[in-house]
Amino acid sequence: MNRLQYETSPYLLQHKDNPVDWYAWGQEAFDRAKAEDKPILLSVGYSACHWCHVMAHESFEHEPTAEMMNALYINIKVDREERPDVDDIYMQAVQAMRRGAGGWPMTVFLLPNGKPFYGGTYYPLEPRYGMPSFRQVLAAVHDAFVNRRAELEEQANKLTDALDRSVLALDVPEDALNVGVLTKAAEVMLGEVDNEYGGFGSAPKFPNPMNWEYLLRFAHHTGDHHTRAALRRTLYAMARGGIYDQIGGGFHRYSVDTIWLVPHFEKMLYDNAQLSRLYLHAYQAERDPFYKRIAEDIYDYVLREMTAPEGGFYSATDADSEGEEGKFFVWTIEELRDALAPLADAPFDALAVAMEYYGVTRAGNFEGRNILHVPNDGDVVAQRLNMSEDALYDALAQIKDRLYAYRTQRVAPALDDKLLTAWNGMMLASLAEAGRVLGRADYLTQAERCGEFFLNTMMQPDGRLFRTYNYGTAKLNAYLEDYANLIDGFLELYQATFLTRWYEAAVKLAEFVLAHFVAEDGAGFFDTSDDHEALIVRPRSLYDNATPSGNAMMAKQLVRLFALTGEPRYEAHARAALRPLVPAFQQYPQAFGEGLNAADMLVRGMAEVALVGSPSQPAMQALLDVCKAYLPNMVLALARDPDVPQIVPLLRDRPLKDGQPTAYVCRQFVCLNPVTSPDDLKTLLHDR
Repeated sequence: MNRLQYETSPYLLQHKDNPVDWYAWGQEAFDRAKAEDKPILLSVGYSACHWCHVMAHESFEHEPTAEMMNALYINIKVDREERPDVDDIYMQAVQAMRRGAGGWPMTVFLLPNGKPFYGGTYYPLEPRYGMPSFRQVLAAVHDAFVNRRAELEEQANKLTDALDRSVLALDVPEDALNVGVLTKAAEVMLGEVDNEYGGFGSAPKFPNPMNWEYLLRFAHHTGDHHTRAALRRTLYAMARGGIYDQIGGGFHRYSVDTIWLVPHFEKMLYDNAQLSRLYLHAYQAERDPFYKRIAEDIYDYVLREMTAPEGGFYSATDADSEGEEGKFFVWTIEELRDALAPLADAPFDALAVAMEYYGVTRAGNFEGRNILHVPNDGDVVAQRLNMSEDALYDALAQIKDRLYAYRTQRVAPALDDKLLTAWNGMMLASLAEAGRVLGRADYLTQAERCGEFFLNTMMQPDGRLFRTYNYGTAKLNAYLEDYANLIDGFLELYQATFLTRWYEAAVKLAEFVLAHFVAEDGAGFFDTSDDHEALIVRPRSLYDNATPSGNAMMAKQLVRLFALTGEPRYEAHARAALRPLVPAFQQYPQAFGEGLNAADMLVRGMAEVALVGSPSQPAMQALLDVCKAYLPNMVLALARDPDVPQIVPLLRDRPLKDGQPTAYVCRQFVCLNPVTSPDDLKTLLHDR
């Protein structure tokens, strides 16, 4: 085994038996490269990446290729999920060299000082797909390193300088962030919507939950019916498509086609954290039980299959099983018949119902097998089967249970069991909010378990966080996205439990960010702290990828904390992070969904709701129920006893009115008269 045997990343451990002399990212590899004057081959991927596995099997397990790598290069393997800073820097370099093209596996060639001079993605073992073989690339790059060194060094220096340039517009006027910007961004986004199948653009299609969260906000504020229709079309199409696991719950990574049918079968925690919350918010806004069912299916899937004994959540499951992409999830008619045999005595034809509802055919829709999806409305299916809708859904509940039980006997996709702080923060926030909104004690209990784990294991007394945990080890300096998303989770836990320990933890993390992540130009935040390992550049990611930009998520949390505390530094830093992005918001809003969510809170203002009284009183429960509505720009705090000194500033000097549980609502530094009636509170919250 090579050095990767000592790592905790499942992705790195997948390569511990390679004949390649792998190093994990660290000074030891760079010291050896300098001592031997060898170029560095940097290979970046992640455990659920299908083509990463292909390249590993073809090349990294191939003795002649490994011998060539070991002879000519110092080889470094990186898990992009553990080291997003390394991934971001070198992905930008690859995209610059390949005119915007990039992806994983990522293959980058570096000078001994770490500066990139050539890069690409997947390379086959033998020449095909119009690409050279990996060994041809290895030989050509090494020849250039030996014989054209000065030219490569000049190229690497220019590329590194380009990576260090800021894309911020620092000359944006103070008043540039306004409602007009928010409206323009929504209009541009809506112009990219597929009005037939939902989503943005054509294949491949990604769910883009941050953008739909923004459009949901926009529809809420404006009442725009076109936006609401686009949102409904998209949320229904995704949840009824093959991108959604109709049997086990949860979303796959993306759809390779325009109709959401054929997914890339990996399942990522961050997708399901964001999409569960999107469907939860859509349910709050529209009261459509379909949205609630999908949200609960996702939560149940995460609690059942993705929850670690420590209380946190696993990162991902693979796209492949038994060496085939999607094999775990697809069906033949014969397999369906076998799985449904125990329902032979049911008062319905289980196979006929399953085939009609899930669009199953003899020919299949994926390499001769069937990806289950829901092509028709329930009333249409019920009519075709000569059943009532209630009878159809009763039958489907039994069918789903049988198919799930049958599927558990298959070889499951590999599990990436590391716990990442940022992704867990997303899931924690979604689960805690669901516990509050849906009244699900089981969701809230698990959210508290997750919060306890991160508070006690991943957070140090000074507010510093670790990035990753596995096999009993917490390690690596956390990144901005880790702090921002865990703050989000802690604030949602506070709003669900009103235990001040969660509020205090959120404030401590925010203060650490302001002390160690603020950019020197004052415009937002770096991805890494000021005492992080020195890299060739200090990364600052301003746009969303599959996960929200750390810069935007942090701005969003600072707006919320400002509403709870009145601390002007929080509002100032949030505004400084968002204002330089105003031109980008209007030109490329799809890349800045989370920034627009934060900007919406800043521009339209927050509803600050302070409740006073015991939660056990029915009158207080009635006030809390009002706060379960879709109120995206609300913060919520509760004082059980107004005579006790309050830690949360929003709660200070809030007496009971007439001895009854009382609600105070404030907006933009102006507080309205306190109320005790749920109807009065509803009027205050919805009257802008």
